[in-house]
Amino acid sequence: MPELLAPAGDMRCLKTAYAFGADAVYIGGPALQLRAQKTGFESEDIIQAVQFAHSLGKKLYVAANSFLEERELAHASDYARFLLDAGVDAVIASDLGMVSILKEAAPEMEIHVSTQANCLNSRAAHAWKGMGASRIILGREVTLEDIKRIREHLPDDLQLECFVHGAMCMSYSGRCLLSAYLTGRSANRGGCTQPCRWNYVLEEQTRPGMYLPIVEGEKGTAILSSHDLCAIEFLDKLREAGVDSFKIEGRMKGEYYIATVVNAYRARMDGILSAEEARAELDCVNHRPYSTGFYFSELQYGHDNRGDYMADCIYAGYVLGREGNLIRIEQHGSFARGAVLELLSPGKRAQPFHVDTLMDDAGNACKIANRSGLQYLLGCPYDAQAGDILRVHEPKEGGHTETLNRGASR
Repeated sequence: MPELLAPAGDMRCLKTAYAFGADAVYIGGPALQLRAQKTGFESEDIIQAVQFAHSLGKKLYVAANSFLEERELAHASDYARFLLDAGVDAVIASDLGMVSILKEAAPEMEIHVSTQANCLNSRAAHAWKGMGASRIILGREVTLEDIKRIREHLPDDLQLECFVHGAMCMSYSGRCLLSAYLTGRSANRGGCTQPCRWNYVLEEQTRPGMYLPIVEGEKGTAILSSHDLCAIEFLDKLREAGVDSFKIEGRMKGEYYIATVVNAYRARMDGILSAEEARAELDCVNHRPYSTGFYFSELQYGHDNRGDYMADCIYAGYVLGREGNLIRIEQHGSFARGAVLELLSPGKRAQPFHVDTLMDDAGNACKIANRSGLQYLLGCPYDAQAGDILRVHEPKEGGHTETLNRGASR
């Protein structure tokens, strides 16, 4: 069975990922990672994360996959030694200099070659192995047939990892200069502002000020915005091709996204949910239209791409614990007494129930929970535990509910 590898941008997300079935979690540290904004674990947090992972018999990887500048070389060795001493199971790297530093300063550390390194063939994989790599995270441009051929030419002790879910970069292996050009924040240094998700129009040189929509629509088109990847329906094909680790993207996402996506993939891998049922679960989180990426040859995408986000559910609350017959939650999305919520617990199908009892933090009965971040008490007929998720399921006729910035992911 391949490893299920989940992202985490903070300690709550990390614990959520493990609870909902991840075999391993990857995080960013205080330096050299490509998700610089509010997702880096400080040194003491990395130590705690390693201890927590190992207490569960699971693994923790740290991404140090930015391309190093000369001024950073002096500190990279100290950072490598710290990660080794902290007990991190592997470092994800893409820079040749960083790989060299890891082998010199922390020779016992496992090295996973980042997808940013754009490894697309077995000769490149062999070269990375010769430099000390134990795993290759293949470039997202590989097809299923490519993976099979690559696997056939590699030794068994060199693992292959592939992305199965999440946002896709419109640029080749994520090497994009658009953000740096438009905003001064480089995607290759962890500061991407995602300008590929913005709406654009076309202007003809001799007709300044006359904006021509690239695709007919009031808001123009997000023609640069790639669809999200979803491989839930062909995990068996990836496993047969020789993939050792299924990777979920999303270190910028919150615990609702992590819980829902990890639970869906875990349940599908374990045979608890059918592919159709698991896909329905993935529609419950905020996402752009799904595609199969490059796995079936040419990139699969829709031509009329408006950059819309969609979700069938709203994140209602995070369970903090039980108090007698009630559960205490941290509220995220509004709901009222009498509403139907769904409880999402690890390894289980979502369990719907009516909210018959609802009280504020002081124990006063109330009609609605609508103050995000505050705590409420409510009745729940199931054995809800700390870390479980509550959501409001509200499918609408004709497709998903469009929920841009409605709390489906933090």
